[in-house]
Amino acid sequence: MDLDFNQEEQAFREEVRAFLRDKLPADMRQRAHLGDHSKIKEDITNWQKILNKQGWGAPAWPAEFGGTGWGKVEQFIFETECALADAPAQLAFGVKMVAPVIMRFGSPEQQQRILPRILAAEDWWCQGYSEPGSGSDLASLKTKAELDGDHYVVNGQKVWNTLGQFADWIFCLVRTDSSGKPQRGISFLLIDMKTPGISVRPTRLLDGGYEVNEIWFDNVRVPIANRIGDENAGWTYAKYLLGHERTNIAGIGVNQRELRRLKQMAAATERNGRPLIEDAVFATRIVQTELELKALEITNLRVIFAEERNHAPGPEASILKIRGTEIMQRITELQVEVLGARALIMESPNRDLGEDVPRATAAYLNQRKLTIFGGSNEIQRNIIAQMILQV
Repeated sequence: MDLDFNQEEQAFREEVRAFLRDKLPADMRQRAHLGDHSKIKEDITNWQKILNKQGWGAPAWPAEFGGTGWGKVEQFIFETECALADAPAQLAFGVKMVAPVIMRFGSPEQQQRILPRILAAEDWWCQGYSEPGSGSDLASLKTKAELDGDHYVVNGQKVWNTLGQFADWIFCLVRTDSSGKPQRGISFLLIDMKTPGISVRPTRLLDGGYEVNEIWFDNVRVPIANRIGDENAGWTYAKYLLGHERTNIAGIGVNQRELRRLKQMAAATERNGRPLIEDAVFATRIVQTELELKALEITNLRVIFAEERNHAPGPEASILKIRGTEIMQRITELQVEVLGARALIMESPNRDLGEDVPRATAAYLNQRKLTIFGGSNEIQRNIIAQMILQV
C-alpha cells in the first residue's frame, strides 16, 4: 500500500495552506495558539462562517447536503493543516456528530430545516448522552421521555455536556421503553435549549474552566416531529454517531502541533547550562513519542485509504482513539516536565511568564479526560479484544 499523497493531494494541501494563511484572522489564530477561550463561541462561530463562505463548511458532508464532497484523504489533509495552523476547531457536535445522523436517518423536513443552519453557524449544538452512572454503560441511561399527545415530556439529567452553556439545541438519548433490553428502549430527540424546564449548571474542571455542564430536564415538552427515526431505535443512531466521533478522535494534526511546541519549549529551556532538548534522556523520550505518533499517522492513513475503497472502519477506530489520546496525554506531560516548577502557575496568558506556561498547564489538566470521553479506552480495548482477538 502506497501511503504517500499523490500529486493532486499534494496540490490540495498547498491550497489549504494558502487559504489558512490568507483567511485565518491573526487574533483568532493567536487565541487558539495560547489556549485562550475568552472568545471561544465567537471564534468558533466566525471561523465556521469563513469556512462556509469558502464552500468548506462541512468537509465530510456529501455535496447534496451542501458539503464539500471531499474524500477521506482530503478531509484528513484539511483537518491536519487546520490544526497545525492554530485554527479553531469546528464545533463537532453539529458538523461531525448530529449532522451525519440527520443525513442518514432524518426526515427530508429535518434535513432541510437543520443542516443549512449548521453550515451557516446559525445553531450551536451540544450532546446529551452521558448521565450519572451511565457513561461507558450508556445503555443504562434513565432520562425518560413519555408521550403526551403530539409531544414527549422529558425528565432527567445529563452530565459532562461540553459547551452546552452556548447551545441553541441538544441532541439527546432518552428512555422511551423500559420493558425489554435497555438498548431497545432508547430514542433520539432533538431539543430546543430555550424550551421551558431546561436548566444548565456549569461544572468547574481541574484547569479552572467551565467547559462542561450538567443539564436538567423538568417536564420539558418536545414535539414528536423532533424525534430522529423510529421510536426505541435510538441506540442504532447513537452507535452510528459514535463511529463518526471515534474515527476523528486520533487527532493527528493536534498531536503534531503540540509535539512541535514541545520541541520549541525544550529548545528554549536550559538545564545545567544547556538546552533541555540536548539532554540525551529527555531527547530520547521526545523521539520515542514522535515515532509512536508517526506510526499512528500511518495507521490512520491505512484506515482512511481502506474507507476510500468503501471499507467501513470497525475496531480500527478504537485503535486510533486509544493511541491518539494516550500520545496527546504523554505530550502534555512532557510539556509540563519542561516547565518544572513554573507549571504551578495557573494564571491567564502573560507575556512576562512566557506564553506556554499557563497554556501548557491548563492543557495538561484538561487532557486527562481524553482517555475517558468518546468511549473510555478500557471499553475500546474490550471492543478490540472481541472483534479482532475474538476473546
